Amino acid sequence: MPIRLGTLTLLFLAATAFAGTSNSLLDVHPDGSKLAVANTDSGTVTVIDLKARKKLAEFPCGDHPEGVTWAGGSNTILATVWGDDRVIFYDADKGHQFTLKVDDEPYGIVSTADGKFAYVTHDYPGTVSEIDVVARKVVRTFPVGKFARGLALSRDEKTLYVTEFFTATLVAVDRATGKVTDTWPGYDSDNLARQVTLHPTRPKAYITHIRSRITAFDAAGSIFPQITMCDLWEKPKEEKRRRSIALDTFNGVRVPTNSWETALSPDGKLAYTVYSGTNEMNLSEVVDDDYRELKRKGGLIPVGKHPRAVRTSPTGHEVYIYNTLDFEVTVYDANMKRLDGVKVCDPPHTAEWRRGKELFQTALPPMGGGRTIGWVACSSCHPDGVTDGRTWQNPEGNRKTPNLFGLAHTHPLHWSADRDESQDFEYTIRGVLMRGRGLATDRLKQGKEFEPVALDQKCAGLSKDLDAMAVYTNSFPVRLSPHAAGPGKLTAEAERGKKLFESAATKCATCHTGPYYTDSSLKAKPFNRHDVGTGGDAREKMGPKYDTPTLLGVYRMPNFLHDGRAKTLHEVFTTFNQGDKHGATSHLKPAEVDDLVAFVKSLPYEVPPEETPNTVPHFTKGMRYPRPEDKK
Repeated sequence: MPIRLGTLTLLFLAATAFAGTSNSLLDVHPDGSKLAVANTDSGTVTVIDLKARKKLAEFPCGDHPEGVTWAGGSNTILATVWGDDRVIFYDADKGHQFTLKVDDEPYGIVSTADGKFAYVTHDYPGTVSEIDVVARKVVRTFPVGKFARGLALSRDEKTLYVTEFFTATLVAVDRATGKVTDTWPGYDSDNLARQVTLHPTRPKAYITHIRSRITAFDAAGSIFPQITMCDLWEKPKEEKRRRSIALDTFNGVRVPTNSWETALSPDGKLAYTVYSGTNEMNLSEVVDDDYRELKRKGGLIPVGKHPRAVRTSPTGHEVYIYNTLDFEVTVYDANMKRLDGVKVCDPPHTAEWRRGKELFQTALPPMGGGRTIGWVACSSCHPDGVTDGRTWQNPEGNRKTPNLFGLAHTHPLHWSADRDESQDFEYTIRGVLMRGRGLATDRLKQGKEFEPVALDQKCAGLSKDLDAMAVYTNSFPVRLSPHAAGPGKLTAEAERGKKLFESAATKCATCHTGPYYTDSSLKAKPFNRHDVGTGGDAREKMGPKYDTPTLLGVYRMPNFLHDGRAKTLHEVFTTFNQGDKHGATSHLKPAEVDDLVAFVKSLPYEVPPEETPNTVPHFTKGMRYPRPEDKK
């Protein structure tokens, strides 16, 4: 752990030890000649000639590439493929490609300067893998924290810095031992940290993320953009090692949405921060005072649609921003004067799906409006279809944000089953949470407080935009669980749990039934809801009966039940199942509870059908991206 040894020693350490590569969808070759681009929705990686500013090559890599890096100064590109659990090696000169199976959900990736080793964060289960690039194999995997995404390597290559997605906590990992050596915990409201970058000459880390204020159900007070600076040396306990800048006040109470990533110039004097929800960025001076940290240069700068990555050239003379819904990398000079743009891939999927994603990701009109334009996007709570890990104090009661996996097949919606179409979220867009004008012009039926009037309102077909957003929200596929023994296979422990789950004694399969493990159905009203003994909270206005959630992918939830009160699946079956209202489990022995948990965590262990009798019309087929082994 670095310590304060005196001013001269500290300056020496800062100048020689604290900087390095960090994870991103973009990576510039060390000689500045080429740019590698991970195209998440297209499932490809593109290589750009930066001198000629043209695309050199594009190669397929699979389901949702989320990180890319050059292996040192070589012409080998490494890309993480989040949905396929693999890392792709690509020779940019010869076009050769190699696939390496890795741990589940690889996200960020960085390389050592000599290109001999690469490091990968795994979103779930929260590990880092070390890859021997020459031997093309994983040599170590070590735990670093929950839901690890952001990753940076110090200049002396002795320390890895990792961010937790749901907490924005920063951890330092000793590269030699794989042990966590230091931690910079965030506030309870810190959320959705995807990336970390290091200052090139000072012991400082920068984390771009949001704050989720779960007590506020209003666009003007629930979601805030944030950038956090962590001091990477050991300070006296009375001194703060972590401080944040609220990027709404930073911009004169002008709120940019979904702060995504920050890059620093090679000399450490400039910072570039992109906001994916309002298509903007900030150019800032880096202040060397351990207090103000950043000084804004001018106002918010408009860029392209849905910027998700920013990088600078090795000279600092050029800046590259990946506007992912323009499918273009835009080239700027250091002061953000636009120089050029390079198309990186063809638009994926259908035009309707792409329009739906554009609406889902933005906080601009018609999704946001009035004095709260730019505050909240759908993706602020449902980033790329996953949960934000939060339980919100909604007017109707405490509600945990669910994943959207398999949504097209598990209607009705909400924990209280008070919506039967994805298009019913027109009520949310026009309501106080988003305050937008909406995607349709028709008047909506209104009722008394907490009355499920959306069930009587036909929203499908009211507008093309509303149907497009439904197509997008219904498109998130279910991927196989890493806890299964293989496609269609269970471990011995999970096999025992399956028998318990399906037994008449526990009755678990009475409600969690069918290929999506839910009895949710649009066949008849009133919809199926159940009192499982969790609706007695004083804030609850619509309980005590709730819709049955799907169990597919439940293994990667950070908490459980409608209000997130259970922190583990064991608590679901024990602590919070008093009276056996949520299945009869009180008679089970501890080992049997373990077996039951093992089975639930293994779901899905086989690919569910793409259509069922409950599948809604507005969904896109072929979005599942089957893994190679599924095709055998």
